[in-house]
Amino acid sequence: MKVEQDFEVTSPIDEVWELFENVPEVVNCLPGARLLEVMGEDTYRGEVAVKIGPISARFEGEARHVSDASTNRGSIEGDGADKKGGSRGRVKINYSLSKTEAGTKVSVDSDITLSGRAAQFGRPGLVKEMTSRILLEFGNNLQKSLVPLDESQAKSTEAPNSADSAGEISGLSLFFGSLWGAFSRWFSSLLGRSGGS
Repeated sequence: MKVEQDFEVTSPIDEVWELFENVPEVVNCLPGARLLEVMGEDTYRGEVAVKIGPISARFEGEARHVSDASTNRGSIEGDGADKKGGSRGRVKINYSLSKTEAGTKVSVDSDITLSGRAAQFGRPGLVKEMTSRILLEFGNNLQKSLVPLDESQAKSTEAPNSADSAGEISGLSLFFGSLWGAFSRWFSSLLGRSGGS
């Protein structure tokens, strides 16, 4: 399944790129993720905790990061397994940075493959919604990491640095988010038909 997401941060592209090159800091910004080990040049071991419908999964595995500073592009390929639930997940993420008037646009193109129990319960719409929400929260955490905060603000808004502090992506909140999205689309189509008649 492919998911595309864009978001914008108010920092210059050089600062954003420098952060993307710092993999441990990027992991700190990713909800539910935790870095377990730096295995070698551009290769890491970590885990990601998510909730897909009625099941919770904690995927542990390896990822490889490749980047090209001349084009402000990079990719991350990961493969992991949920030892408890018997699910497997594979993801390939391509990202690119581009300058904007307000700062930097981050474009993310993800290709996700699930197998096992996660695939049984992870309907395409639910997985897409979950991934989009993770990336949006990642963008918010990225902005917080880039913008200096005073000590009192930092305590209340610091980026998550572990799977426990980041929390799992709630299936219930995803359900209501999807429900609201469906209602909004239905309401928009209704207005469109009324305007055309």
